[in-house]
Formats: sequence, C-alpha cells, structure tokens
Amino acid sequence: MMQHEFKVDGDKVEVTLAKDGDKWILGEYIAQITMDGRILLSDAHGTVNFAHSAKVGDTWWVHFNGQVFCLDKLEPGSQDNDADQGMTAPMPGKILDVRVTNGQSVELGDLLLVMEAMKMEHRIIAAKSGVVSRVNYSVGDQVQQGDVLVEMVE
Repeated sequence: MMQHEFKVDGDKVEVTLAKDGDKWILGEYIAQITMDGRILLSDAHGTVNFAHSAKVGDTWWVHFNGQVFCLDKLEPGSQDNDADQGMTAPMPGKILDVRVTNGQSVELGDLLLVMEAMKMEHRIIAAKSGVVSRVNYSVGDQVQQGDVLVEMVE
C-alpha cells in the first residue's frame, strides 16, 4: 500500500492506494488504465465510470463525472507539507551543520541547518518567522525523507 497526500481546495486529503497486477485499488474503487489512456473506475456495486487526468506542473487535473478536480501532490519535505509546523528533510541524507538552538528566534528565510543528500548540500531554511521549539537532529545524524528536522512556534 502507498500513502499519498494531496491538497484540494486548500484542504489536505490522504489517499491510500494498493496495486494488484494492472489494477489500482482506491477505497471501494478499482481503477485500470485503458488502451486509449482513460481511467476505468468500477465500484463494488458494478457501477463503471471513466475519468481523464493530466499533470500540469505539480497539479493533477482529474475530470470525473462532469466535474474537474485539481489535486496538488504534497511530497514529504515540500514547503507545502506543513506537518507539525516543522521544516522537513527533502530526501534521505546526513546532517552536516546545525545553525539554530532551542528557543532561538528566527526570521523567514534564515538558515536552520545544512544537510547532504545525493552528494549535494541542501540548505534548510525557515519557512516562516518564529521561535525554534525543538531541533530534532545533530551533526552526523542520518535522516529520511519527510523527517521533521526543526520544529517552530510563532
């Protein structure tokens, strides 16, 4: 099973998908991609519908039952994913430098820490102004994508 988060009309929506051969299971629906690229959706009652989707930038446009849905995929570590009001790791890596301490005031854009991932340095900056409430990792620690590195309060 795969967990995904999307933002729809400003609200977060969690979606769980499971793959079974060439079929995708989404709640009570089973989805299959047809030869012409449409998405065939069937439910437990035998009702069949078709959907169309297109990705433009980071937004998925889904046309289903006469309605259009715009879904923004929230990736772990993205600035739009504000889980726990913290700054998160964009990918697995190692902490190289921690520039803040608990209780320190920071401004939007201040450098919080530096991590190495994929042989590149990534600067984790404050997504807002506030006070550091907790630094969760130290220099040398290994982190995974989506791990909350620094927590802040306003």
